[in-house]
Amino acid sequence: MQHRSLLTMVTLLCLLGLGGCATWFKPPVTPGEPEQSVIARLGQPAVSIPDGNTHLLNYPGGSFGQYAYMARIGPDGLLISYTQVWTLQNFQAIKIGQDSKDDVLRRVGLPTEVKRYARIPYEAWNYGFKESGVWNSQMSVYFDDQGIVNNVQGGPDPRFENGDRRF
Repeated sequence: MQHRSLLTMVTLLCLLGLGGCATWFKPPVTPGEPEQSVIARLGQPAVSIPDGNTHLLNYPGGSFGQYAYMARIGPDGLLISYTQVWTLQNFQAIKIGQDSKDDVLRRVGLPTEVKRYARIPYEAWNYGFKESGVWNSQMSVYFDDQGIVNNVQGGPDPRFENGDRRF
């Protein structure tokens, strides 16, 4: 009898979990939709970033998210594009010695975390992302005190390291 009630409980939890996924199965936002419609569907963005005569609505993946999306809204208030921005290509396009914090925000949005390391005199914006859709990776973008990119460095995401090095 206990086995049956445990099975029932697990089944109910799975069904409740799938209910939360219902929004995943909605069609994505499409170019031409008004900004109000995009926000109604996706929720409030974490930040709106000006970019010339357009602006970007940033939807980061949260503390353990590995994907972030940007909705580009045109001067007419209509959606131009909606793309996943935490990609190796976008991180590689960041220009060392040239790009500012604003440039990085426009390219990849808000970081997963911001740190100031004791041994190096730079602020690091860390982005935990799924490299090539497979690897749990972290890209760190280092800024000098003037807010200019000093280095971009990738490696494994420490949030997913288990600490057991026997394997």
